[in-house]
Amino acid sequence: MDGMATTEAGTGTGRRVSEARERLLRTAGQLFYAEGIHKVGVDRLVAESKVTNATFYRHFRSKEDLAVAYIASVDQAIRAQIGSLTAAEVPSDGVLRGIGASLVEQIRSPGYRGCAFLNAAAEFPDPEHPVHRAVVQHRAWFLQTVTGLFAEITAVQAEYAGRHFVMLRDGAMSAGYLGDPVMAGETLLRGIEGLLRIHAARGQDDRTASASGQVSPTGTTVSDLACSPPSSA
Repeated sequence: MDGMATTEAGTGTGRRVSEARERLLRTAGQLFYAEGIHKVGVDRLVAESKVTNATFYRHFRSKEDLAVAYIASVDQAIRAQIGSLTAAEVPSDGVLRGIGASLVEQIRSPGYRGCAFLNAAAEFPDPEHPVHRAVVQHRAWFLQTVTGLFAEITAVQAEYAGRHFVMLRDGAMSAGYLGDPVMAGETLLRGIEGLLRIHAARGQDDRTASASGQVSPTGTTVSDLACSPPSSA
C-alpha cells in the first residue's frame, strides 16, 4: 500500500521510501494550506497519501514535525524561484519586480487562502514552537534577501526599503484573500514601482551630494511616499 515492502525486502535503494515521504509531504502541503494544520489529522494524512501509520512515523515523529517539513518545502520553493532570477543575471530591480509578479500570480490563483507562513504562525503563536520558528527563519531570510537587492541599487536606507517591501507583500497577501485579489495585486505592483523609484532617487541624491561635497541627510524624503520612519524632533 505504501511502497515500503519493496525496499524492506532488500532492494537497498530507498527510492520507494522517498516516494512515500514525498507523497506525505505533498498531501500535507495541500491539506494544511487549504484547511489549516490543526484541522487535519494524521489518519486523514495517512489515508490520502496511501501510506501506513508505520510509514508516517518512520518519516515524521509527529504531525507537527510534518508541519515543519511543510513550511520548509514552501521556503525552499521560494528560494529556488528567487535563485532562478538571480542566476539569470536579472538586474536587482527586475528581481524585485519578478517577486512582485509571482506574488500577484499566486494571489489571483484558484484556491488561494493567504500566506502559508502567516497562516502557520497564527496557528502556532508560541515563538518557541518549531513551526513558529521555521516561519520566523523564512521571514528573516526573505527580508535579508530583498534588503540585499535594494542595497545593490543603492545602499542608502536599503534596510527601510526592504522592510517596506515585506510589509507590502504581507498586506497584499492578506488583502488578496480577504478582499479583491485583482485590486490587491494591482496595488502591490504600484507600491513596488513607487518604492523602487524612490529608492533609486535616494541613491541619485546621495551620489549628487557626494560629488558636491555635501552630506546627504538621513531620512530625507524624495516624495510623499517615505520608506523610512519619521525622524525624531
